[in-house]
Order: sequence, then structure tokens, then C-alpha cells
Amino acid sequence: MSDAGATPHTDIEEVETANTAFYEAMERGDFEELATLWLDDGPDNGGGIEGDTISCVHPGWPVLSGRGEVLRSYALIMANTEYIQFFLTDVRVSVADDTAVVTCTENILSGGPSEEAGELGPLVGQLVVATNVFRRTPDGWRIWSHHGSPVLTESDDEDDEDDESPA
Repeated sequence: MSDAGATPHTDIEEVETANTAFYEAMERGDFEELATLWLDDGPDNGGGIEGDTISCVHPGWPVLSGRGEVLRSYALIMANTEYIQFFLTDVRVSVADDTAVVTCTENILSGGPSEEAGELGPLVGQLVVATNVFRRTPDGWRIWSHHGSPVLTESDDEDDEDDESPA
């Protein structure tokens, strides 16, 4: 009996686990764990493709390329965010050979520091659609690229219209 039919389902589960670990590391502010989830730059990263440098686009940011630049961005976000929680919806996983693509909607609840020491500032909700690309390595699935784009909601449009109306 062949296990060939089981492999895609197992790959999908492994990619889902890696994707969940990425968001959980962010929620915990665990930079070391987050760093292990990203692919190493260069030809010896286990991805088998020359020059497959990692990349990241945070909502409203320019493209960040290379492990150092990408990980610095996460260190900056973690240093300036007291609380963050992701509720993922519309999660879809596709696997082709050693590459996987996850698309999802990130329903984000976050807060920065308050002006009063030891207090959490106001919580803010944000809706972001994301694409996470993973590569299979000998150590498991690693993030090759993350791209997040903000979603404009009807209330965002209404707020813009209200701001433009004469007082």
C-alpha cells in the first residue's frame, strides 16, 4: 500500500502548524522563536534555489529583503507593541513540491504602551490580508516571504468622508 496519498495532507498540516507558530511567536513577543521560523538567506538554506533571499512587506511599509532587515523589523514591532493578538480567518494552504502558500485574513487586536508606567495603551483593531510563503527545509517548513496588506472597511471610507466635510 502506498503512502503517496497521505503526503499532501501531512504537508498541509505541517505548513498550518508552522504558520500558527509564526503568529503565536508574535503574540508572545518571542523573538528567538520567530527568528527560527524564517528561512536562512542564501543557497545553503535547504530551499534548493540560489539566491532565495527572504522578504517581508508589513502593511504600509516598503519591501524588506534579507534576514537581517526582516528580523530587525520584527524586533522593532515587538519592542513597540505591548499587546498583540491575531485571530486568523479565511486560512487557505496550497503546497507544490517544496513550496507552500498560505493566505489568510489577520484580525489583529493590538496596543502600545500607555503614558502611565506599567499600563497598556488603548487597543486598536486592524484587518490585514496576508500571504505567507514557506519553503521545505531539512528542519521543517520555514517562512520565505510574508506580505500583509491593510483592508479598508466601510467605516474607514465613512471616516474619510466625514473628515472632508465642511465644519
